[in-house]
Amino acid sequence: MSIQFGPDYVRAIAPYQGGKPISEVAREFGLDESKIVKLASNENPLGVPQSAQTAMLKAAADLGRYPDANGFDLKAAIMAKYNVPQDWITLGNGSNDILELAAHSLVEPGQSVVFAQYSFAVYPLATQAVGGRAIVVAAKDFGHDLVAMAAAIATDTKLVFIANPNNPTGTFLAAAEIEAFLKKVPAHVVVVLDEAYNEFLAADLQYDSIAWVRQYPNLLVSRTMSKAYGLAGLRIGFGIAQPGITDLLNRVRQPFNVNSMAQAAAIAALNDTEFLQKSARLNADGYIQLTNAFKALKLEFVPSFGNFVLVKVGNEDSAGARINLELLKRGIIVRPVGNYGLPQFLRVSIGLPEENAAFIAALTEILAA
Repeated sequence: MSIQFGPDYVRAIAPYQGGKPISEVAREFGLDESKIVKLASNENPLGVPQSAQTAMLKAAADLGRYPDANGFDLKAAIMAKYNVPQDWITLGNGSNDILELAAHSLVEPGQSVVFAQYSFAVYPLATQAVGGRAIVVAAKDFGHDLVAMAAAIATDTKLVFIANPNNPTGTFLAAAEIEAFLKKVPAHVVVVLDEAYNEFLAADLQYDSIAWVRQYPNLLVSRTMSKAYGLAGLRIGFGIAQPGITDLLNRVRQPFNVNSMAQAAAIAALNDTEFLQKSARLNADGYIQLTNAFKALKLEFVPSFGNFVLVKVGNEDSAGARINLELLKRGIIVRPVGNYGLPQFLRVSIGLPEENAAFIAALTEILAA
């Protein structure tokens, strides 16, 4: 007789599956790693900024010592950039860490968490990990229906997750919609505004979410440095909220959760405006390159405000998996999203022009076969 360990709600969790690494695809299909194109994980195709590389080399000389557990220098850089007090900042091992900390510190077993259909896979995982009850609100045009989400908040709801822009669909909520939602949410329910792709928004779409944090004590804004800042491999993110929330997050946060090299790189990258602007320009051009190709191939896609595009590659439920496999055989890694309930779609990260071109050529060949 086998013994089962742990609570049922933990055993029910399906572990998060990241995009396939290049080395795995090379081994599986007998391909040359140097010729494989990875457009699966919404990484910055420019890689790590030189400013961050220089900072990491300097920090490497002191790796025999533990990192600053409180991240004083990094928090100072965030304070300067966003004009917030130090005790409004929580550092995370990626922004995923901030999302998990929010669930662990705010939700008890049986209490509910609200999030949208087709939103980031970590929201249900974080909810399950604490024994919470997920209230999944039907998507509207592949994005958040904030009116329905406000109506779905129950008496036991402790947390609401909103991604803007949303992953994996790329949809965007205008500032007025979010502010109207915040006004409706009960003061005891914490709203996590996950802005992992904020830096890719056009200037006319940018809004000041930190001003909302000053106005709403129940708002937590989450940011990552894995996308536009090019630091995905270092796992660095942060949350900004009033002390009533950050105090709780820091009570459950692991000590030394952000390593020394990540802290050093993040400080440099936060101040590297030139790299950030270059990344945004490359992304905007790549979006046009991909979507023009989809239009030429008569493929439906969801207009995106992030650094990826969700594209429908067939009408049958096996379409996404089938086309994904054919792309892998040709050394192109994208992201199937059947686990999000979107089996006819693929999510394609925007890469360098030549990487986008390789994907377009492979997809064109597959669809013509």
